[in-house]
Amino acid sequence: MIKFVHLPTDGLRSKSWEEFAKPEAPKMDFVFTVCDNAAQELCPIWPGQPMTAHWGVPDPAALKGTSEQIERAFRDAYLILERRLSLFLSLPLASLEKLAIQNEINRIGVS
Repeated sequence: MIKFVHLPTDGLRSKSWEEFAKPEAPKMDFVFTVCDNAAQELCPIWPGQPMTAHWGVPDPAALKGTSEQIERAFRDAYLILERRLSLFLSLPLASLEKLAIQNEINRIGVS
């Protein structure tokens, strides 16, 4: 559990994109990749062709250091993603053209 946000993480896990390629997988409108090295990887073609953007964040689980450094890395990753999701959720999606939405979600990933 990340101590400072008090969100339970039991049962949560990183998932392979292959889980979302199955016929019974949920339909997705947006896909955001977050692993720091995913930008160099070949991205799959997602079923249903959702809009995609890479929002790379350094992997806090890969950090070697003191417990304080590791906790800080998790906090930093959380805060970066929270900010980006907040920006995404504030977009007026209903009034934007698809290209404008794509440009905005790409821009959010570098902010």
